[in-house]
Amino acid sequence: MTEDELTNIIESGEDSTHQFKRDFSNAEAFAAELIAFANTVGGTLFIGVEDDGSITGLSVDNVRRLNQLLSNVASQNVRPPLNPITQNIATKDGLVMVVEIQPGNNKPYLDLQGRIWVKCGADKRQVTAREEMQRLFQQAGLVYADEVPVAETSLDDLNIIAFEEYFARRYRKSIESTGLPLSKLMHNLNLASNGLPNLTGWLLFGKLPQSRKPAFLVKAVAFPGAVIHDSSYLDSEDLEGPLQELYQRGLAFIKRNLRHVQGEQGFNSPGKLEIPEDVFEELLVNALVHRDYFIIAPIRLLILADRVEIISPGHLPNHLDTEQIRYGLSNLRNPALASHAFHLLPYRGLGSGIPRATAAWPNIELIDDRRGNQFKVVVMRPVIKDSTRKAESQAESQAESLNERIVAALNQGALSKSEIAAVLGLRRVSGHLNQGIRKLLTEGRICMTRPEVPNSRLQKYKLSAVERPQS
Repeated sequence: MTEDELTNIIESGEDSTHQFKRDFSNAEAFAAELIAFANTVGGTLFIGVEDDGSITGLSVDNVRRLNQLLSNVASQNVRPPLNPITQNIATKDGLVMVVEIQPGNNKPYLDLQGRIWVKCGADKRQVTAREEMQRLFQQAGLVYADEVPVAETSLDDLNIIAFEEYFARRYRKSIESTGLPLSKLMHNLNLASNGLPNLTGWLLFGKLPQSRKPAFLVKAVAFPGAVIHDSSYLDSEDLEGPLQELYQRGLAFIKRNLRHVQGEQGFNSPGKLEIPEDVFEELLVNALVHRDYFIIAPIRLLILADRVEIISPGHLPNHLDTEQIRYGLSNLRNPALASHAFHLLPYRGLGSGIPRATAAWPNIELIDDRRGNQFKVVVMRPVIKDSTRKAESQAESQAESLNERIVAALNQGALSKSEIAAVLGLRRVSGHLNQGIRKLLTEGRICMTRPEVPNSRLQKYKLSAVERPQS
């Protein structure tokens, strides 16, 4: 670093990676500064500089004393030890000692009293929240959220039938053939610990995972406009259930709230999704498997007029950045969950999800929000051309017309789907007829009748009280 470079940095002021100190004489205070940088993203200490950026400078003797103090503090007052790098810059006001601290690979770093320090803006703070401590231990690979036992549960709270089916499909044999008790077998598969389901076992096979982990759901909302604070919404659902169900329901929510483009297809065809379905398969699985489960918050799925946002709790782990994951680099935050998700979800692992999604739809923005501790994927929706708008408007008009014809047909009395199709002159029960019936049911304009024959699967429909003609 040159004197000019030093001057430019000082003129920019202190921030999360640059700290000014006039001097150090206290080993405990020195250790706290080193630890805060190492536990966060690393940084540089400039000793011989006042908080306001004015250079007071150091003498050669001061630099010699500080180097000895730094050596002792980094090796004896920090656990595990650190290896900072120093450089002395000569200025007209004296020497400035530059101490560079790399982000640590063995987090969390502690002082001799067992305290953990992290950077908070230009200052530092002590970590006291259990959740934050867990994340630091997670970064060090000392604990994984997906392996922590779920309190106040037992193996009786799991869907054992679903587990048996999974085991038979994956290992091609029954759980009875192993000769192991269920608790031991699930322990061996890293789905349980000491007779309790761990988070992986609970999320994959719990009868209702949200009964003990209410925040681990997907909150899905579709808005009419391009802003999240719209006072109205088109669709909203809290998606609950095991991970496999969260994935299926999340994908269904996306598919019913995105446009289906007819293109060259006929009216009776369902049309293609405006964004390839594969994109959302990859992104949903990525959010469910790789989110930070030490953060008590849901995944958010937001559909807006111009984009789709999938927001996962927890920023990218360790030193990964958005460019690295675009090229397939990965760091497993939940290794046990990922190992089983490979067989239960369309999850391929090896960091292939993001590259696969961006290859299928390049207009995707990845945002690693470290301040907000979340990871956001923004999928931009295609701009509707006038011809597409006209085609969609025509399709909507045809759908409305079909719905009114269904209502008119039911004026004759209760009819099954095939009978409605016959009255309307359709050769079969089409997808559009099914959509129309569902829409009319949702609007309360028609209702289902009780089967005339007990246990009959032949369901009939009739006009509801609000739609029935008044005599």
